[in-house]
Amino acid sequence: MCQYSIGLYKDLENRGLSTGWKGCGSLLLARTKDRMISFKRLAASAEAMNIECELLTPQGAAKISPIISTEDLEGGLWIPGDGVGDPYKCCLTLATEAKNLGVKVIEGCSVQRVLTDDHHQLKGVETNLGVISCDYFVNSGGWWARHIGRLSQPKVKVPLYPCEHHFLHTLPVKDIDPQMPVIRDYDGHFYIRENQGRYLAGGFEPISKPLDLKELPGSFKPLPEDWDQFYVLLEQMLFRIPSLAEVEVDRLCNGPESFTPDCKWIMGEAPEVKNYFVASGMKSIGIEAAGGIGKLTSDWIVSGEPATDIWDLDIRRFIGLHNNLMFLKARMREVPGMHYRLKYPFTEFETGRCLRMSPIYPRLKIAGAFFSQNMGYEKPAYFDPDTGASADTLECDRIAHTHTFHKPPWFNNVWSEYMACRERVGLLDYSSFTKLELWSPGCEVVNLLQYLCSNDVDIPIGCITHTGMQNKWGGYENDCSLVRLGENFYMLIGPTDQQMRCQTWIKRHLPMDSPVVVADVTSMYTAICVMGPRARDLMTELTDSSMTSRDFPFFTCKIMDIGLASGIKVMNLTHTGELGWVLYIPNEYALHVYDLLVDVGAKYEIKHVGYYAMRTLRIEKFYAFWGKDMDTTTTPLECGRGFRVKFDKGDFIGKDALLKQKKDGVKRRYIQLVLEDHDLHNDVWPWGGEPIYLGNKCIGLTTTTGYGFTMGKQVCLGFIQNLDSSGNPQIVTNDYILKNTFHIVIGGKFFPAKANIHSPTLSFIEYGYDSAYMATR
Repeated sequence: MCQYSIGLYKDLENRGLSTGWKGCGSLLLARTKDRMISFKRLAASAEAMNIECELLTPQGAAKISPIISTEDLEGGLWIPGDGVGDPYKCCLTLATEAKNLGVKVIEGCSVQRVLTDDHHQLKGVETNLGVISCDYFVNSGGWWARHIGRLSQPKVKVPLYPCEHHFLHTLPVKDIDPQMPVIRDYDGHFYIRENQGRYLAGGFEPISKPLDLKELPGSFKPLPEDWDQFYVLLEQMLFRIPSLAEVEVDRLCNGPESFTPDCKWIMGEAPEVKNYFVASGMKSIGIEAAGGIGKLTSDWIVSGEPATDIWDLDIRRFIGLHNNLMFLKARMREVPGMHYRLKYPFTEFETGRCLRMSPIYPRLKIAGAFFSQNMGYEKPAYFDPDTGASADTLECDRIAHTHTFHKPPWFNNVWSEYMACRERVGLLDYSSFTKLELWSPGCEVVNLLQYLCSNDVDIPIGCITHTGMQNKWGGYENDCSLVRLGENFYMLIGPTDQQMRCQTWIKRHLPMDSPVVVADVTSMYTAICVMGPRARDLMTELTDSSMTSRDFPFFTCKIMDIGLASGIKVMNLTHTGELGWVLYIPNEYALHVYDLLVDVGAKYEIKHVGYYAMRTLRIEKFYAFWGKDMDTTTTPLECGRGFRVKFDKGDFIGKDALLKQKKDGVKRRYIQLVLEDHDLHNDVWPWGGEPIYLGNKCIGLTTTTGYGFTMGKQVCLGFIQNLDSSGNPQIVTNDYILKNTFHIVIGGKFFPAKANIHSPTLSFIEYGYDSAYMATR
């Protein structure tokens, strides 16, 4: 998207239209070895996208920009194709060009209400100059966007909050280089560049200063300067560029800049109102985003769906809690600094924690859990039993940080959890998974799901089917398990990330007069998974129901009594390929069932297990997860799930696209790569997003990666293409995958990798059958 913005500004300049574009390049500086590793990862990705860049020594960085001091410098990254533009000139040029094409630009026209009909579809905007009837509305109101969201009925949640953002203007500087690169010293939290013969400098301090919304001006006016707040940046600027001490200051500017809770842009169609789009939260780099955001938003409006996967930016990644003002203000002390903060694997926030917790959270904390957060939910990432915390406090001091690109500090903990699942029995908290219930008085819900899902959902009561919900291009809008609890009653289990997205997708496809009810029951159930070869023995002791494979087959569900509790939905599946069950427990029974599992499970050496171990289990089994491996551009045929697409069941969304792909051949394939010659202890680890090469051609990227404890090697999942000499994708055959040796670039180093199209660790137990049962078959 940023590359599109650059191309747009260059094109406008070439046509004689002023944007202030200057291709001066960017010089990124690193003070630590880990920052240099991140630059090597960035450079590998850039080169795979044909973006020119060069890793530099400290001396090489000083050669490009002689004004910098190399003290404390590890190196740098030079991006010659980067540059700067003038937001004012860009805005005028874009507005003028739009007017030339017939667009009306009306200034002094304030939004008072956004109008919707009875079906929550946009119909117009009420302004101080009158009502404008329209089919689409784009809220790109910057830090006013949240306020604008509240002007419709229903209100649109736009989770943004403004912080003070300072930037310094100097007086003219003698002999300043007009082609001076933009210098970004990430570890010093600042940037500096030339601007009309002066220096313009700013940054993102580690501890930000959120604004008091009561004091915000009604129009864009400067805020009072705060030299104490800016001193954090100024001190680092003077350290890196000593000559700056001789330059006179003109003024320190301070203005409100809006940020989202995860420090990413926010865009897309709002869940609450159809045809209401949001494009905001640009975190002070709006000029960098503008071109790409504008194109993608307009394409989305025209086609009805985005042709590019933008899940990381989609407004549906947020739920109600993210729009809570107190949450936003607390999170904003941390968010702006994330912009320049070193992004280690599995980055976690310190603020806005301990909000959504399962009833067993205190027990897990006592057991030694370290938590990650997803959709505001505290999920156990791994356990260190030797450091268990007291149950007397809910203080969120056990956050699962991974401050390294090498072998992580939790490696041995995850190894022991993994082995428990493979050899004994493990207990996992799945409570954060999205849980929806859908029902109707007649067969309407069945017909709806048959249209939305690519698999056949008209299954016997008590059975479970795994299915995708495809878009019109055949890509995955959702990947979920559907449990048929009654003739016209289903329970949907989906990824945690899907809580808002999935509901929105389903409701947008409901006819206006549909009697289908969609209820979010995520917070009603505690979900506990028990998995491993001794899971059946454990479960047998807790219930009077038979747990044999014959009486309780794989991918079925029973409502059972567990201990003294009743009404528990028990499902024979684990999402990792191991033998086991997931118990969906009404919250009031959660502690009773958990304590029973732990007490009785002691004889089977039960062990608490976190999501990092689960991740490793499913990577070895070659299981793809939505949001990690699959996205809206991934089809079932590309990731080996064609068997879950039932073309003969009738019409469903994406059917035509999938039939065409099936006929034409698949030109992108999901594979498992096992690394050779990788030193577990000394080499940089793969963490996802690494380029995959065949010869000198980048043919794909890794998605999810992890150390395979059974294989004894690093395992990477990812997608590859078969590119001809002109770079055009051809059909990817099994021979192409299995007979070639690929290379993965990790931290700037090429590692050979052998590909698989099926997991080498699968056994009968992955399908819910033990060896004794198989012998009888």
